[in-house]
Amino acid sequence: MARITFEQKLDAIFRVEKGDEGITSIARSLNFTNTELIHFWIGKYNLHGPESLKKSYTRYSIEDKLYILNYMNENRLSDIETAVHFNLPTPGTIRKWRISLKNLSVDTLFLKEKGHKQLKKDNSKKGKNQNFKEGSLEALRAENEQLRMENAFFKKVEFLSSREGKIKTKDLAQIVFELRIQFNIKELIKLAGIKRSTYYYWTSRFDQPDKYDNMKSMISTIYHDHKGRYGYRRITLELRNQGFLINHKTVQRLMKEMGLKSLVRIKKYRSYKGSVGKIAPNILSRKFIASKPNEKWVTDITEFHLFGEKIYLSPVLDLFNGEIIAYNIQSRPTYKLVSIMLDKALFCLSEGDAPILHSDQGWHYQMKEYSNALKQNGITLSMSRKGNCLDNAVIENFFGLLKSELLYMQEFESMNHFKLELELYIEYYNHKRIKGKLKGLSPVQYRIQSSEAA
Repeated sequence: MARITFEQKLDAIFRVEKGDEGITSIARSLNFTNTELIHFWIGKYNLHGPESLKKSYTRYSIEDKLYILNYMNENRLSDIETAVHFNLPTPGTIRKWRISLKNLSVDTLFLKEKGHKQLKKDNSKKGKNQNFKEGSLEALRAENEQLRMENAFFKKVEFLSSREGKIKTKDLAQIVFELRIQFNIKELIKLAGIKRSTYYYWTSRFDQPDKYDNMKSMISTIYHDHKGRYGYRRITLELRNQGFLINHKTVQRLMKEMGLKSLVRIKKYRSYKGSVGKIAPNILSRKFIASKPNEKWVTDITEFHLFGEKIYLSPVLDLFNGEIIAYNIQSRPTYKLVSIMLDKALFCLSEGDAPILHSDQGWHYQMKEYSNALKQNGITLSMSRKGNCLDNAVIENFFGLLKSELLYMQEFESMNHFKLELELYIEYYNHKRIKGKLKGLSPVQYRIQSSEAA
């Protein structure tokens, strides 16, 4: 099979979304025997963006592989779902790992940290059984005991790696400490590959109180107050807003220990239907920085599908502070979806304001009524290049946040309930959700502070 290019992958995804031909037909046009890879591309594109479809050269350690396979088993995911979730090159990567790890011995499933030698099985039977005659009952018992110890040890290593990722020296000392009653402690320390002094150093500290207990409690409170929407960066900013000086890497480490992390994002609605009106040049040209409010606006449409129904959101975002200054929600993506939103946005203009309003080439924005309304109000029309989502990356990012922080984090009783929560989220996003690039302030707080400083 010929190598598939990045452009071919994107083309296949857009053809599927357009809906004019079946996914099986698209697969055949690429000489595929099944649709697995196309489903895989769509999943990666939706979850990680177009850049994920480009060839990567990531190297995975044994611990990484064990963690991913363990996550897959615990969550009962398929090869494709797992490969999409972890942004792997292909679903076949999972299958290769399962085969290779199945053929490895117990020892090789544990990879030492860089700078240390990998553990190897000692065939000379050093220690208790070194003087036993080969094949004797005593030698067999000693070998069985050694295997039992290795099995117990590496099971704990695998369990910890699936929960915490990289195994640290402290974790190895903890495993030895837990198994010391069942097995010889000298043999356990040797198996762990740590020094005796290191082991006793950590065991002497196990009973000491955690100096980060209070900080963990505060992190948990902030995380749950914002319904899991904050990652370690925003939680660090919120802690600093409350007067606590703490390094963001410390917050990241503590959140990892607590199993707290924010979710990822998904795709937007695409309204491109070819050339149905006037196409405007890309005046914005990815210059997403604005020096004042109402200087540069961006807009687009996104779709939500719940309870067998669909609703569409059309917002306008001000690039000065990322604030949603106007929006409209409808059950059908008609032109009114955009025109009502535009009418609301015009109320935000002050005398002398003449913003650029950037969108994609969706058919709504090609309508004569739309361009006339902008012209009458002194607004400059700008459009992304065809098929280039990065030209409107800021609004795309907002849609990703919206879906990951609302749609995939809550249960809804009905479409009306979801619509209410959607409006509440936009209010939350504008007034409460802080941003690092806004100096730890929400969009509205930043705008108010900027106007007062001026």
